[in-house]
This record gives sequence, C-alpha cells and structure tokens, in this order.
Amino acid sequence: MIEALKKLGTTINRDKYGDLVIIPPTTDISLSEVSIDCGLAGTVMRFVPPMAALSNTSVTFDGDEAARRRPMKTTIDSLRELGVEVEDQGTGSLPFTLLGTGSIEGGEITIDASSSSQFVSGLLLAAPRYTNGLTLHHAGEHLPSLPHIEMTIDCLKARGVKATQPDALTWVVEPGPISGGEISIEPDLSNAGPFIAAALVLGGSVTIKNWPKETTQVGKHFEELLTQMGATVSRNGLDLSFAGNGSIKGIEVDLGIGGELAPVIIALAVLADGPSTITGIAHLRGHETDRLAALTAEINAIGGNATELPDGIQINPVANLHGTTWHTYEDHRMATAAAIIGLRVPGIVIEDISVVTKTMPEFVSLWNNMLEQTA
Repeated sequence: MIEALKKLGTTINRDKYGDLVIIPPTTDISLSEVSIDCGLAGTVMRFVPPMAALSNTSVTFDGDEAARRRPMKTTIDSLRELGVEVEDQGTGSLPFTLLGTGSIEGGEITIDASSSSQFVSGLLLAAPRYTNGLTLHHAGEHLPSLPHIEMTIDCLKARGVKATQPDALTWVVEPGPISGGEISIEPDLSNAGPFIAAALVLGGSVTIKNWPKETTQVGKHFEELLTQMGATVSRNGLDLSFAGNGSIKGIEVDLGIGGELAPVIIALAVLADGPSTITGIAHLRGHETDRLAALTAEINAIGGNATELPDGIQINPVANLHGTTWHTYEDHRMATAAAIIGLRVPGIVIEDISVVTKTMPEFVSLWNNMLEQTA
C-alpha cells in the first residue's frame, strides 16, 4: 500500500519514533505512466483504483497469480459507470489499466458488493475528491462484513468528511476537503485471533495489550465468540485476557459480520468436543484462495470431518486426528489456522509459513515466544 501511494505522488516517511508521516501530493502533480503491484492485498487492489482514477495518467494494476483470480469486476464496472476508461481485456480481474483524466464527476451509482465489502469502502474513501461526491447503493443477495463499511464511514467523519447512511444499503459522501492531523491506528484485532485461540487449545491464558474498549473492528466479536466456545474473558485496564481449560465447545454461528474471524473459529471447531456449523461466509471463496474449499480439504486430510456448505462449513468432532502436510494456498489465514490445530495435533507441517508475512511478518517469532512462556 505504501509503495502504491508513493507511485501516485504521496510522500511517506518514518520519523525517529517509527511513526508514518504522510504528505499528500500537490494538486498540480504530473505523473508518467504508473504500474502498481497489488501482491495479494485485497485492500490495494480495491481501495487504490477509485483514488488512482483521479490522476491524469494511466495506472496499471497487477498482482500475484492468486490475486488475478480474485473478483474485481465490481470495482471495474463501478469506475466505468463513473466515467473512467478501464482496459481489462474483458476479464473483470487483474491486470487492468485506468486511463485517468484528472477528475471524476461522481454522482449516484448502484453496485453489487455481495462478494466483498471492500468494493463499497474503496469507493467511499475516494468519494470526497469526486466533483459531486458519491451516492452509493448496494443491490445484491447479501452484504458481507458490514462493520467494515461502518468503520469506513467513521474514518471519513473523523477526517471532517460529511458521510451518511440514509438507509441500510445506501451511503452518501459529500465532496470536500479531507483533514490531516495525528491519527493513532488501533492494533489489528483479527491478527490476535490465533494467539487467543491458543488459550482454549492448551488451557491457560493469553493477554493482548491495548485491546480497545470501543472499536468498529469486527475482531471485537472474538470476545463473545470465544466465550461461547468456553473461554473466560477479563479486562485489566487496556489489556484483555482470554483463558481456557483445554476444553472447547462447538458453536453454531453466522459470521457474515466478518469473514476474517472464520478461520480461527473453524480451527477451534476442529478441536471442539461437539459439532459446529459456521455460516454466512460464502464470500470467503473470493479471498486469497477459496477458503471454504481449502479448509474443508485440509481438515479432512488430517482425519477430520468437515463438510462444505453453500455459505459455510460444518464440522463434527473426531478423536483421532493425525499430522500431515497442511497446504497454505498462498493464504496467510490458512497458515495460522494450521498453527492453532498443530498445538494439539502432533505432526502438522505447515507447507509455507512465509505467507503470514502479508499481514504479520513477526507471526512466527511471536508464536514461538508465546509457547516458550508456557514451557
């Protein structure tokens, strides 16, 4: 993301404390042709194009092979409806090129964001710079990860942007300036998932420092979800502790609120004492890999009993799980799910642990340090 923004003229440096200092480009900046590597990051491929289309040059987006399989048609179609010329060879996926003219009129559009809330957030974040702002309607079977859109609206308001939600599936962003200032970014609660899950698997407690008391992150739901599965949750100031006794309860839950929580809950369900059904996560098929198919395949490969559902997965307890190579499918959450299961099932070999570097490069060292403290 930092490299993408730099290529679009933004200056980003770190100060002596390690904090990011971000200086937006001047309004008269002139760019040559730009090429942006999205890697495997959905936020880059879906958040940057609606902003990059404001430039006065052509911007090409591409990414890893797995990224080329992720759905991008909604972003491409949305920009075309807003008057942006997009070349994508008719694939509706990476790679594609935007031909910017320096401005976007904005106005009112309707999209289908059933496969990812990122399609909505990406447009809303850029909308204050559209000449007429943006009125965005969602029309589709469902809308996953709604809290992420609520987070987007809150972020816009915090920067002085007038953003409203007149009804459940409509968002309005008025044109206007975006204020600067000093912003403190919350820790990513979804990345805490594997660590707090370890408390249930091994019995014991794990404390996460600086867990916000109020937040729009969907990771906050780990408190109630892990409580349902047998954890005891307690707070000491800004720190939140999760404790377990080694026994894990099965769960029946709709995780449409945030699919990134699902791999942790599914991994715990594999080790639970009773059956579990996790639904509302059909959109996980469009992530780094088809997570529903991948999780089902890998769970069954270790002797588990997992059944893929139209919008989720059903898991029945199996006593005699066994170790084998757990394939990661270029997906960081597949790797961390394996790490959780491997706490109890000897011989789990994670095929490529390096995939965790996408969101948490220090995962292995933090994981090992946690386990050393239990010895």
